[in-house]
Amino acid sequence: MSTLAVETYPLAQDVRCTDDELIVTLVDGRRLAVPLLWFPKLAEATQEQRRHYDLLGDGEGIHWPDIDEDLSVNGLLRGTH
Repeated sequence: MSTLAVETYPLAQDVRCTDDELIVTLVDGRRLAVPLLWFPKLAEATQEQRRHYDLLGDGEGIHWPDIDEDLSVNGLLRGTH
């Protein structure tokens, strides 16, 4: 019996911030929540600045133009921001 391993590249489809967390929903349905304190620029930003983001590529990265912050989805999954 053989097993086919399907490798997927994680892509973001939605991003939101609470007062304490950055929450990224991936296209495959996974949700990643990390402490907002990991990202000082985001932690200090207003809610309006946090809501204004762009997905880079097909969702490989996230950019907040108002605070000049960029994060990769791979980095978030690895915990290396």
